[in-house]
Amino acid sequence: MRFTKMQAFGNDYVYIDAIHQALPDLSALARFVSDRHFGIGSDGMVLICPSEKADFRMRIFNPDGTEAEMCGNALRSVGKYVYDHRLTDQTSIAIETLGGFKQLTLSVTDGLVSNIRADIGEPVLSTEKIPVATSLAEFIEQPVKVLDETFFVTAVSWGNPHCVAYVASVKDLAVEAYGPALEYMTSLFPNKTNVTFAELVSRDYIKIREWERGTGETIGCGTGCATAVVAGVLTNRCSRHVTVEQIGGLLDIEWDEKTNRLIMEGPSHTVFEGEF
Repeated sequence: MRFTKMQAFGNDYVYIDAIHQALPDLSALARFVSDRHFGIGSDGMVLICPSEKADFRMRIFNPDGTEAEMCGNALRSVGKYVYDHRLTDQTSIAIETLGGFKQLTLSVTDGLVSNIRADIGEPVLSTEKIPVATSLAEFIEQPVKVLDETFFVTAVSWGNPHCVAYVASVKDLAVEAYGPALEYMTSLFPNKTNVTFAELVSRDYIKIREWERGTGETIGCGTGCATAVVAGVLTNRCSRHVTVEQIGGLLDIEWDEKTNRLIMEGPSHTVFEGEF
């Protein structure tokens, strides 16, 4: 079985063409490719599948073998995968995910995708859809005691639950302590949550560090970047078009005021290809 390991300035996933081959137990396969002892470890597995409603269907699996709904970085790399592997010659692609339909626009240089613009849809703030265990309709800037610190947390979702807390500085923040403590606060987030810590540098520049549920700290997260911008706009911290700095690189985020849709734009690259 051939696979491609890709990274989109953040999470690295193993991508597998599930159009031209039948696959075995998907949960077991996802756990296998995510096990770092095998040298092909990743933050999860992405399958490129046929779709009757869009150009392709993306299925994404967490390292523990459970199926997830959507990931911004995984979505962007799907665009590069299907074009570079000649599954399509289109530069405008519709992708079906459990989190809804997403639109990708590809920039091509020398026959390969060099940049991906992804429309990941409208941010969900409703606590009935995220969910958050609260009587509030929306969970914006709510004080949450985590260990010895109180963070003002905002919950946002695009099909995968995220929360963000703005802090004075992310450089020296004990992410490995506060990240899992907030992730496993199931009395508040019953399904556990991805956690973004964000630092406002200016109204158009944000730094983040990301704690991903079930994985730990990652070098970046597309929807984590998007969550930081949404929370920043809602609390009047930042503009609607912001550059977000994560450990893996920069991602441009725009929350379109007219359509209410979130656009993320940045590169993706192939780490390596092989077979198992």
